[in-house]
Amino acid sequence: MTRRKALFVLAAPAFARTRPRVAITMDDVGWQAIPEERRADAEARLLNALAKTRVFLFAIGRNVDNEHGARVLDRWSAAGHRIGNHTYTHQALGSGRKPEDFEADILRCEDVLRPHAGFRKYFRFPALKEGDTRETRDAVRAFLAQHGYRNGSVTVDASDWYYNQRMIGRLRADTRFDCGRYRQPYLEHIWNRAQYYDGLSREVLGRSVAHTLLIHYNLLNALFLADLLAMFRSSGWDVIDAEEAFADPVFTRQPDTVPAGESLIWALAKETGRFDGRLRYPGEDDVYEKPVLDRLRL
Repeated sequence: MTRRKALFVLAAPAFARTRPRVAITMDDVGWQAIPEERRADAEARLLNALAKTRVFLFAIGRNVDNEHGARVLDRWSAAGHRIGNHTYTHQALGSGRKPEDFEADILRCEDVLRPHAGFRKYFRFPALKEGDTRETRDAVRAFLAQHGYRNGSVTVDASDWYYNQRMIGRLRADTRFDCGRYRQPYLEHIWNRAQYYDGLSREVLGRSVAHTLLIHYNLLNALFLADLLAMFRSSGWDVIDAEEAFADPVFTRQPDTVPAGESLIWALAKETGRFDGRLRYPGEDDVYEKPVLDRLRL
């Protein structure tokens, strides 16, 4: 055994013991979907929950191309958070979508975001879909590189948007509905997905990467984000800044998968060809969570 291999063997248990790390990344800035009577409190709660960490907020251009949206971006920038590009219209790069139309959507969003101090050239694909063909995938990758963008990839994907959608529906039907009923199911959902993707990371890469968790700017997280962060910390995870997470070398990887996208960890597992029987497609969606919430009558 060479000295280099011996050192690797000795280091392997240390990799296994590494404390998991996670950063928050938040999509859409869908402030309009938060009930108006709850909006001011919800937006304050989101920022307050993040007082001890710095996140990436991936904004849909049309959501913030207005006075209220601009104020949100200014407040988040002033608090030290970063703003990323999530296209102007949030139309996924799917079947029939021409790369040039998708690229124009990115540039239109950039025009809206550029005046805000927190803006950085990180891009997140809507619905994490990066192209149905190799040609489309590679064309958009080349475009992003040409324009100085990094892919704001997700390692821990989840369906918080669906939990929020169900909760908002209950509120519309009954304004007195107790939203607290969603707290524990939501935390359990995020914890389940974090454990899954961290385990997959250790199997595929031999280590726990610096994770980026995808959640959304919505009422659900306004209510429970502080609890979610406390859950990670009390369970032995370190909550880190998003820019620190994106410094992990894993985020330079470009998996050779078609259709392209999903969680970066999912795609790296898919690329190996060794996990096909264990990787559902899409990685996360409402179809997996609907039976859970139906069973709980939520």
